[in-house]
Amino acid sequence: MYVDVLKTKGPNGRTYKRALLRDSYRENGKVTHHTIANLSSCPEQEIEAIRLALRYKDDLVQLGSLKKSLTIKEGLSVGAVWLLYDLARQLGIVQALGSSREGKLALWQVIARIIDQGSRLSAVRLAQTHAACDLLDLDSFDEDDLYNNLDWLSLNQARIEDRLFQRNHSADSSKLYLYDVTSTYLEGRHNELSAFGYNRDGKKGKLQLVIGLLCNEQGTPLSIEVFKGNFQDPKTLGSQITKVANRFGGGEVTFVGDRGMIKSKQIESVLDHGFHYITAITKPQIEKLLKDDIFQMSLFDEELSEITADTGQRYILRRNPIRAQEIKEGREDKLQSIRRRIAEKNTYLEEHLRASVEVASKNLSAYCNKLKIGDWVKVERQNRQLILATDKDLLEDRCKLDGCYVLKTDLASEKVSKETIHSRYKDLTLVESAFRDSKTVVLELRPVNVRKESRTRGHVFVVMLAYLLIRKLKKCWNHIDKTVEEGIKELTQLCADEVLIDGQIRMNKIPEPRPSSKALLAHANVTLPVAIRNKGIHAATRVTLVDRRKSN
Repeated sequence: MYVDVLKTKGPNGRTYKRALLRDSYRENGKVTHHTIANLSSCPEQEIEAIRLALRYKDDLVQLGSLKKSLTIKEGLSVGAVWLLYDLARQLGIVQALGSSREGKLALWQVIARIIDQGSRLSAVRLAQTHAACDLLDLDSFDEDDLYNNLDWLSLNQARIEDRLFQRNHSADSSKLYLYDVTSTYLEGRHNELSAFGYNRDGKKGKLQLVIGLLCNEQGTPLSIEVFKGNFQDPKTLGSQITKVANRFGGGEVTFVGDRGMIKSKQIESVLDHGFHYITAITKPQIEKLLKDDIFQMSLFDEELSEITADTGQRYILRRNPIRAQEIKEGREDKLQSIRRRIAEKNTYLEEHLRASVEVASKNLSAYCNKLKIGDWVKVERQNRQLILATDKDLLEDRCKLDGCYVLKTDLASEKVSKETIHSRYKDLTLVESAFRDSKTVVLELRPVNVRKESRTRGHVFVVMLAYLLIRKLKKCWNHIDKTVEEGIKELTQLCADEVLIDGQIRMNKIPEPRPSSKALLAHANVTLPVAIRNKGIHAATRVTLVDRRKSN
């Protein structure tokens, strides 16, 4: 009698497993197999227990003395991987990626991005110390498999996003979408999507990518898209409108974007699809509307005001006193900086009689322009001294709109109040928070470490899926005195115990976590298994560090 386990791969790429309890005997000189029971639905631990009992069937007394041949060793880390795997299952990411080998590799890339950000090579090395193969039921893989998996992710991104949307959003859910873009600079010069453009990171001379993120009104990412680095923000909106119309249900949809995103042409496109919009207008636009007497300065107050134009557009006005004070203090800081530089230059000119006053004046004027106050601040010469002159009238004109902003929408007032429109526009900070976590705080989108267009898209998509898990953990651990990074780091220290009988690994037993780790798991609604199987399979890099060092 024995346990017969067979794995087969179907035409759809899925792996199927069946386990049978069988007996074999000879009949007419041929070996015949007789199936006693189907164990396919039994947990792996029960199947291993049956195998162990069959092994010692001739002397079951030996089972009581197995401790003589029993060895327990420290195994691979399981805490962080199991936590993130279970969260991915709760959020539907596991189901969206599918059970194929490529889906499991993609899931590991998402988990690895959270545990330790790095390249595909570092993700393989991470799998050597974490129970990735055992927990995710993966065969051995190397960095080339992960690079190819990025191609698969890019090819199947729309299908995966659609599956997540259908699972997590009902048909009658709110039809409001937040959209914003960011850029990320590149260290190399060979990425197929790289180009010079408006760099939000302040990195001059660096090629970059432009990334657009579409979220629902709660700030949950629905779709992410990568554009060439010189793509202008408004031009990215068209593809988002198409996504919402064709893939995310359409209907009474409202797009929320900032003043640089939804402009006149984009508004026309939004309206052509029967959608609505909420955006803000620029300072020159505000000044023009004031000049045309559409609204007056007296309407700007801490409380919201509203004006409906003849065209039917609604304008919601407000002055933010906190922002106004910040602008005032920033302006004063710039003036103080100029005064310090003038004092230093005057001292230098006094001590160095051959120094040029004209050159010093030009340098200070250029500095004023750099601080963007050169229109109302002038550096004048008086003999060999420099003095600061300010145009008070022009300064007063610049200050009148400090903290003032105007929102614009086509939503009817009887359907949506001005307070709701204001709140929805402020929700764009949720998208900014997603960018911040994805780029610098937790997930480290850069360095990108890939060159091909499809792999760049796959890499960015991995970061978006990882952010969904990070966002969930932030909510779960909101009342715990630990950051997400600290919690993940602590759980990486939870390792399995390898149980060996007669030198052969039989299973990985999960020890009881320490109280703080228990609390982390409990708040995430995750329960550790008692044991997991040990496949004896490990990921391996194609080139080892030793070989690299020798070649260098």
